Amino acid sequence: MALDDLDERILAILRDDGRASFAAVGARVGLSAPAVKRRVDRLRETGVITGFAAVVDPEAVGWTTEAYVELWCAPSTTPSQVLAVAARHPQVVSACTISGEADALVHVRATSVHDFERVLERIGADPAVVRTKSAIVLSRGVQRT
Repeated sequence: MALDDLDERILAILRDDGRASFAAVGARVGLSAPAVKRRVDRLRETGVITGFAAVVDPEAVGWTTEAYVELWCAPSTTPSQVLAVAARHPQVVSACTISGEADALVHVRATSVHDFERVLERIGADPAVVRTKSAIVLSRGVQRT
């Protein structure tokens, strides 16, 4: 779907505040509330907007340790099997297969370094995983939604 300038501006506003009313968005982009609603409905129907969610501060709910883990998997492991390994752990907030030396990159949020260590051990013990390499986040500078 081709997006015009108004669609892009509406999306930018909703990325910053997903609870903004159609009237508030319309006031910022020069459209009526019903016109904004029609555009948002179209963006949802075409899959540009896939949903709305609350953005939660991980530290506020106790997830104070953050790390990225590279996974190297057995040669016959499929991408779906690699991602299934990650999905079994609630501390994994995202996982993707990647190009390069490793097969996957897993983003972990844990309650402590000890909690992260337990997750890393469980991931590494999976028969599909041959090796892991992790990096704990010390500070976060840029974060975009």
